[in-house]
Amino acid sequence: MDRVAFVVDATGERMDCLLNPETLEVRRLAGVRPRATADGRLVGAGLADDPLLFTGGGHTELVLDLVFDLGLVESATVPDDVRAITGRLWQLAENSSQQYGGVRPPLVRLVWGKAWNLPGVIAAISERFDAFDAYGAPRRSWLRLKLVRVAEPADVAARSFDAELAAAAEAAPVPTPGGAVQAIGDGRTEPDFSGVRFDLLAADAIGNPFRWRLLAEHNAIANPLSVPPGTVLSAPPLDGRP
Repeated sequence: MDRVAFVVDATGERMDCLLNPETLEVRRLAGVRPRATADGRLVGAGLADDPLLFTGGGHTELVLDLVFDLGLVESATVPDDVRAITGRLWQLAENSSQQYGGVRPPLVRLVWGKAWNLPGVIAAISERFDAFDAYGAPRRSWLRLKLVRVAEPADVAARSFDAELAAAAEAAPVPTPGGAVQAIGDGRTEPDFSGVRFDLLAADAIGNPFRWRLLAEHNAIANPLSVPPGTVLSAPPLDGRP
């Protein structure tokens, strides 16, 4: 599975996300605003809509919802606090770079397989924690990040977008049904709970923990919390068809 990575242009540092985002929202705000005077908005008598001022430019925003779980870290050394991983993304939202005598966030590039390679700056970031340990350290983070694309000529942006679509079509995976994944328990024995993390099971079977419902439906499981450890489940095709 290709994972999302953020590459800092100035240093070449690469920060990999543990999982691909469940959603990626792209917004385009064109350079259009209502006409105004020094006294306020300019209106026209008899017009159906306010007069507009076309300033050119505009900006493009990408909003990603990411999940970081220390249970998914593929390393011999696993930190005790998920903030040890996500803290580096917070630093990219700081005004730590210089430009024209002022400060700005560092330029970072969003890289996701062959389909996405966009330069921008992190304009906003928020984080929600859960799965706290006995010492209060969070082991899972749900992180929302807004990336604003840096200015580039319109013809370059158009060519870049066409190239991304072509690369995405070329790299699209072909579903291969028939695989299997085994449910592993975590040792917990609470009533009505098997100790099987079904979201992590979906990450192994499908590559996305948010699509656990697809894994459950494919195996006719009404209650994912009741799956006994050791159960072998069939992995569905990537497009969701049975």
